[in-house]
This record gives sequence, structure tokens and C-alpha cells, in this order.
Amino acid sequence: MAEHDFLPVIIGTDLNAYHMAASFHEAYGVKPHVVGKVQLGFTHYSSIISSTTFVEDLDKPEVFVPALRDYAQSLRREGLPLLLVGTSDHYVRLIIENADQLKDLYRFNYPTEDLLNALHVKDAFYPLAQQHGLEIPETHIHHVGDPVEELQETITRYPVILKPGNSVEYYRNKFPGQEKVYRLNSAEEVASVVARISDSGYRGTLIIQDFIPGDDTFIWDSVLYLNTEGRAEFVNFGQVLLQEHEASAIGNYTAIISRFNREVMTQLKEFLEAIGYTGIANFDIKYDSRDQAFKVLEVNVRQGRSSWYATAQGHNLAGYLVEDLIHGKRREPGECAFVDKDVLFTVVPQYILRKYVTAPGVRDDVARMIRQKKVRNPLYYSGDTSLLRRAWLAVRAVRYRKKYANATWADAS
Repeated sequence: MAEHDFLPVIIGTDLNAYHMAASFHEAYGVKPHVVGKVQLGFTHYSSIISSTTFVEDLDKPEVFVPALRDYAQSLRREGLPLLLVGTSDHYVRLIIENADQLKDLYRFNYPTEDLLNALHVKDAFYPLAQQHGLEIPETHIHHVGDPVEELQETITRYPVILKPGNSVEYYRNKFPGQEKVYRLNSAEEVASVVARISDSGYRGTLIIQDFIPGDDTFIWDSVLYLNTEGRAEFVNFGQVLLQEHEASAIGNYTAIISRFNREVMTQLKEFLEAIGYTGIANFDIKYDSRDQAFKVLEVNVRQGRSSWYATAQGHNLAGYLVEDLIHGKRREPGECAFVDKDVLFTVVPQYILRKYVTAPGVRDDVARMIRQKKVRNPLYYSGDTSLLRRAWLAVRAVRYRKKYANATWADAS
């Protein structure tokens, strides 16, 4: 009898890929196979990864499907079902768009392409969210190519956040100074950024939203798993402590402390169940102190790079996928777990938390969690015994001191 009854195949080599690999290894002792474009330190040298295969232009549809089919054929000798996990918006979109060409070789749990577009294309998502009772920031939608003056006339206060309506298409049109999210303080700044994006060739929509004041601790996060029958199996809730402060990485959380808010968690669960969602979902939310409301910014159709805090709470993300897709075990209706377990997730050193988390009350919670030894970092997974990787982690930790000292993006409140 085989030691394992499945093989995980993870697409990507970043932090998201590593914490999923650690989740599989921790729950089942299995070493995933990893397929990606480039070598990254997060997964390099790891002793918990069976193999890493690099494919040039993997993110192109004409390369992605043949590469994954060929890779599956190379693993056929092991005779085990393959469980496929994407770690970026683009890879997940490629899996969903090509599901019919992959489902004979892989098992995966993602929503339909129509639902993916309804959630990822922001000018479709925000009306959908409001229709189901979720609150969102004041939002304006600009179609690139339309006169920017019309947009400027509708914006009544600054600063605003500007982001692409279709992030996959946006990143297909590279340009100098391209940022994931822009914070703009005037009509002139809006016009300048819109012009640069237009010149890049991007022809989708741009989302311009009221900037909700507050530091990183006003940002909140929620992770859910909905099984292949569309029922939520767990939902958690967390308060962001810090995010990356480099302009190209805004929105990547580096520390989260677990929280519990049954009302908000129920709203998110019921929204996803109502629209027929399946798979892992990750919400980005911001608390607006001006009207005491949690406002949904977006939902990711996958686990986020910080979603491992659910695993740290005892709800292993890989485990939910395996039990559903491999073993056919699912929670019955009404058995959704509303997670309420203390954990402080971080991928930065503790001295960064002590120095840069300054919000009253939250700072005390961080000190308490450190004192109670409830801090968890997936990068230091004990099952990974690679000494070379530990050396890379030591260098990375030192570099974070400079990164945060020089960062300025999210200082305004």
C-alpha cells in the first residue's frame, strides 16, 4: 500500500506556495511537487518539497496547459490522484479557464469562470457585494479611454485609492513605476496615473475609491473554505498588524492577529454560499471608523499568502482540500466552524512587530501573544530541516529592518 493516497502539485514558488507545502507536509507527511517560473528563496532548498520544476512562460495559456498535462503524465508512474493548487490570481485563473483540459488529470476546487469574473472584475464585484448586503467603500469606476475630466468631477474628497478593475490584464501591460495600488491626493495626480496606465495599453476599468483612514490595523482579513457542494466548512477573522510597505507589494500582509466577529463572519459565509462559491476564499476588508462599518475591498479566489493563520488555528487549508477532493469527507449543513482561537501570524521578525505596531490596545495584544508564545511563522516550519534555507531566512530577517525603516506608503491615517 502506498504511503500516501494522493500527490499535491503546487503552482508557484513564493511564500503562498511554501505555506501550502508546509500545510500538506504537516497534515499528511507528504512532500508536494512544485511547478513555477522562477526560483525564489521561499521554496528554494526546502526539505519538504519533493521536486521543483521550472517552466519558461508558464503564465501563458499556450504554455500552461501542455506543461501541466505533461507534468501529470510524468507522475503517472506513482499511480496516485494529483491535487492541484494555484498560488496566484493568474495561475488560478488559468486553472479555472482550462478546467476542462485539466480535470481528467488533476483534482481541484475552484468556482466557475463566470463566478471568477464576477468576483475578480471589480466593476462586477462591487454591485454584487452590495446586492447581498455587504458594505463597500464609496466607489467610482473609470473606463480607460474615457475623458478623465468626467471622473474628476464625480470625486468629492481626497485622498483616493486607485486600482485596476482587472489585475490580470493590468499586469500584462507593464510600465515603469507600475504599482499594485495607488494612493492619490488630488485630481492632478489621478489624471497623471490614469494617463500612464492608458499609455501602457491597458483598456480595462480602473476602480477609484474613497481612502478609508487608518493604519494597517484598520485592515481585516477572513479565510473560508466552501466544499465542492457549496457549503462553508470554516470561517475565521483576523486583524492585520502590518503589511508590506513597498509600493509594489501593498496588500501583502506580513502579520495578522486572530479575532472573532460572528456578525461579519456570518455575512461573508452567507454571501459566498448564496452565489454558489466553492473552494478557498480570502476577503480583504477595512474598518471605517467614520461610520463604524467593516467594508469589503475584495475577495481573492484562492488562499492568500497570509492565509496560513487558519492552519495555525487548527484549520489546515490543505487538509480541507484533501478531505473533500480525495477522501470525499465534508461537513454536513449547519456544521460550519466559526473559528475562535488565539494566534499571531507573522512572516517578519518579532522586533518589527514591537517597533511598528503602535495602535493602542493592539500593541498590548501583540506583547501578550509574544509573552504567551502564541506567535506562529510558517517560514520556520519545524518539519523543514534544510540548513541552507535557514541561512536564507536569517539574511531575510536582517533585511526587513531596512525595508520597514525606509517605507513610507502607508504612513497616512
